[in-house]
Order: sequence, then C-alpha cells, then structure tokens
Amino acid sequence: MTDHRLKLDHLVIAARTLDEGAQFVAAKFGVETVAGGAHPLMRTHNRLLNLWGGAYLEVIAIDPSAGGVESPRPRLFALDDPAMQRRLADDGPQLVHWVARVDRPKSLVRWREQYPARIAPVAAMSRAGNTWGLTVPDDGAFPAWQGAGDGVLPSLIQWDTPRHPSDALPETGIALRTLTGFHPTADAVSEQLAWLGAEHLMRVERTAGAPVLVAQFDLPDGSTLTLGESAEEAMAREEDARQASKRRRGKKTDTQDEPETPPQPD
Repeated sequence: MTDHRLKLDHLVIAARTLDEGAQFVAAKFGVETVAGGAHPLMRTHNRLLNLWGGAYLEVIAIDPSAGGVESPRPRLFALDDPAMQRRLADDGPQLVHWVARVDRPKSLVRWREQYPARIAPVAAMSRAGNTWGLTVPDDGAFPAWQGAGDGVLPSLIQWDTPRHPSDALPETGIALRTLTGFHPTADAVSEQLAWLGAEHLMRVERTAGAPVLVAQFDLPDGSTLTLGESAEEAMAREEDARQASKRRRGKKTDTQDEPETPPQPD
C-alpha cells in the first residue's frame, strides 16, 4: 500500500543577506553550507546543509543581483514583508518556516485544484537545473488556515526530478530530532496538519506569545542544538537567570558579613 503521508523536505532559515545566514549556520552547527543557487521567479538565492534522512536546511535571502522583472510578484516566505525585514535586521538570521514534500503519484497541482481553500497556489520554481512546484500565496505570505499560519504551517513542495537535492549534498551527520510549532490558535494548526497528512512531522503547542518554530538537532559529537524559542521558554530562561543572579548576590553578601577571625595568641 502506498503511503501518501507528507514527508519533511526542508527547514527554512531566513536572513537579511545570504552571507549573514551562512555565517549563522556555520557558527551554530560547525559546518559550512553549500551554494544552492538563484530563484529567478522569486528573486531570492540560497545555501543548503544536508540533514540525515533525506531532508536539508535552507538558508534563503533576497538576491540583490536579481534582474528586474515586469510586474514582479511578492517574494516567498514573507521576505518582502516589512515586519519580517525588521525581524531579520533586529534579531539576525532565524528559523522561520518548514516545507513538506508531496511525493508522486499524488499530484500537488491537482490536489490544489481540488481544495483551493486549503492549499495555496502552486508556483513553478527552478534553480540550478532543478524544477519543482511550491505552494506560495499570491501575496508572498506564509500559508495559513483559519487565520493560523505565521510560518508554523508548512508550504508544500513537489519535485519534478526523481533525485532529491539532499542526495547531492555532502553528509554532515546532523539529524533533526524534533520540530515543534507554537501558535496561539494551536487547534487550527493541528487540524490543518491532520488534513494534510503531516501531523506526524511536527508537535503543536499553544503559546500566549508570538508563533514560532523550535527545532532540536542531534549533532555528530553527541550534543544537541536548538533553534527557536517559545515565549514561555524565554520567560522560564529569564526567570532562571534572575534566580541564579539573586543566589550569587546572596552568597556575596553572606561572605562580606562574616566577622573577621581575631588572631590567635602564640
């Protein structure tokens, strides 16, 4: 029986410039990314890092050398959104999105035609000899369902070639351990993931803060690395830091208050 559940294709790190994104990944993972190429339709370019299990990490940024096109469409992954541009300028490169793969014989284009309310339009994409279809809303925003999206719900991709791009990337020994999406309307996110057949790819948690993706990776040296942080995790970390600082100040005060020991007679 054919398994029509979606598969993880890649994670997306957005950056103000491609160099900034590449330096961020190298500093975090200790591995250099590989040049990907330019996306003429979107006027973006990327670099890639292999992940174990047939997936990869994409670093993407606006391509300043892209030629002008008539009536250019908004770039994908909200890269033209002023709010996203402020995020990247203020906080640097960050994990913003993920992409799930639709394998044949299921047709992504036909699936979208059948359920246009559920699935965004499919853009015909190309890069360095590869071609694929990718769901991108007409306004370039992240896909959404019932108002929930914000990068937590995946874009969908279908490759036109049988060989996946990760097969051509150098092995890194890096594996994605967990992917968690935090969203104020977690029920809508979970419902759409289940409808897509992608609920097994990401855990969903409710948050009182901003939507965010949190990915945990296993590194070759046995350590783990986490990208992203929920509002609740940030508050807990800050509280731990305050308590630790308070304890340090208390110990310092206790030491200063200790009476001096009088010298003993010979």
